[in-house]
Amino acid sequence: MATMLQVSAQKWSEEVNQTNKAALLAWVKETGIQLVQINGQRKYGGPPPGWAGSVPPSGTEVFIGKIPQDIYEDKLIPLFQSVGKLYEFRLMMTFSGLNRGFAYAKYMNRHSAQEAIVVLNNFEIQPGHPILVCRSTDKCELCIDGLASSVKEHQLLPLLQELTTGVLSLSLHPSPYKKQRQLAEVKYTTHQAAAIAKKSLVEGTLCLFGDQIEVDWLKPSIKQEVHKGAPVQDVPEILPFSHTRRDAPSQGPSEPADCHMLSAVGSVVDYLKLECEKRQLGPPQFYTKCVQRNPEGWLQFWYQVTIPSCPSPFSGLIWIKPDHSQLEDHEKVKNTVALQLLKVLGLPVV
Repeated sequence: MATMLQVSAQKWSEEVNQTNKAALLAWVKETGIQLVQINGQRKYGGPPPGWAGSVPPSGTEVFIGKIPQDIYEDKLIPLFQSVGKLYEFRLMMTFSGLNRGFAYAKYMNRHSAQEAIVVLNNFEIQPGHPILVCRSTDKCELCIDGLASSVKEHQLLPLLQELTTGVLSLSLHPSPYKKQRQLAEVKYTTHQAAAIAKKSLVEGTLCLFGDQIEVDWLKPSIKQEVHKGAPVQDVPEILPFSHTRRDAPSQGPSEPADCHMLSAVGSVVDYLKLECEKRQLGPPQFYTKCVQRNPEGWLQFWYQVTIPSCPSPFSGLIWIKPDHSQLEDHEKVKNTVALQLLKVLGLPVV
């Protein structure tokens, strides 16, 4: 059976990593697997050959980071297939034929995705090169900043539908960053549709209605700005903290007893930083902001935690019982969130 690796011959003619490229081509020929390169990524499956079911639900995709740039699908796909059947595998590529250090693997079910995280996170794919494996977040929203104040939704929507595919909804807001300009929130049907739209708009159409625009993912901080008075409730799937009604918390805050087992290193935040350092994930950065107080005196905080090796920040809302000083309130929020992050990332709580 003839096999085909659908990639640009020009890209593969570069004198970069020829040995591993040759090994990949030999593996493709031997297995009959087809890889298709499009929009800066090389993809297997989506669906795979012989697939007859529906697309797997959310929560079945994992993010793979810290991949050595000379590693390809001949090593990665068999490794991730060893824990479950793959629906799709996407490796991000550079024009020189190296990978960009990260990939996505979508499984048939959530159990296999969780198994991949447990088994393969910190797996040494090369001696001294552990990879990162965690739950992938399905970002489906873009923001388009810099639109004139005269632009209306009924004008912008059909234009975006013509330039991109999968537009689900659109809303316009005064830009918090550009005077007398508007920012558009655009939601797409899937992460893949949003990613392709972002690439198309950034690389192809730099001007809408005669205006220079900026296109990016809709980050929680931006959402917070454009929805003033309505705190962001944007918790990535990887961090399943509970959302509560804005008038009363569903549960009390984590008291110091929750953190007593970590007191030897000073605080839960210090312990999280220590564990991230051990695993070369990068130092976590915490951002907290008090957004409201309810009649009983409880405080609701918006938080965001960025860890360099994780694809997206962790963010959301949390209620706490206030202490005497504002500093203690913020520290309590950080420690509570850090404790949850330790569990979510599978780091030991001792």
